[in-house]
Amino acid sequence: MLSLPTTCYKYYSSIQFQVSMKIFLDTADTGIIRQCYNTGLIDGVTTNPTLIMKSGKSPVDVYETIKDIGIKDISMEVVGDFNEMVKEGQRLYNRFGSVATIKVPCTEDGLMACNYLSKEGINVNVTLIFSAAQAILAAKAGAKYVSPFIGRLDDQSVAGLEVVRSISELYRIHGMKTQVLSASIRSVQRVVRSYYNGAQVVTMPPEIFKKMYDHILTDKGLEIFDKDWAEVTHRASQPDEE
Repeated sequence: MLSLPTTCYKYYSSIQFQVSMKIFLDTADTGIIRQCYNTGLIDGVTTNPTLIMKSGKSPVDVYETIKDIGIKDISMEVVGDFNEMVKEGQRLYNRFGSVATIKVPCTEDGLMACNYLSKEGINVNVTLIFSAAQAILAAKAGAKYVSPFIGRLDDQSVAGLEVVRSISELYRIHGMKTQVLSASIRSVQRVVRSYYNGAQVVTMPPEIFKKMYDHILTDKGLEIFDKDWAEVTHRASQPDEE
């Protein structure tokens, strides 16, 4: 029987329990969130001002509905200077409790707000991450999540997945608890490769989540099985010949 060296066993065991491949939805469409949540596969939701605007509802109404659906981790974005972000983050946390993850930009004020809020026991997601250097600062500020924007990096001819890999490796080497949350996802392939490169969480549009089910060979196999099962049930319904 093949056995791993003790050091390898300890390393892979730690990875097994630390990484859970969480799936978040990046949307404020509460109807779609409910539909996807009913699959039992959704771990959280990320929102931003643009998504809230498209919903046609107030932020609080959106968050209340998402919470009522059963989502336990909702990224709620705050804007403004340091004082404004802290004040709004505290207000959201006081209203929604641990369900609220306060989302701040990776700016000087945003990181100061992250530092302040995290010391109060409030979870923070630092967004608009485009480099490993920014991710280092966010982790130092106490962020629960950092959100590197894969698609936007790719648009600028920068390998977004390489940034995810670099951040993940830096955190692993230095034992940082901050989780890598891949964002700006535009294909199923980018979901898979994000996890492969060390992201613990991937947030994606609902249409990408639904495409994860799809494969032409699955469809063809199901078609064959359905046809054969119909034949089986047809035979079973026929009277036995004496």
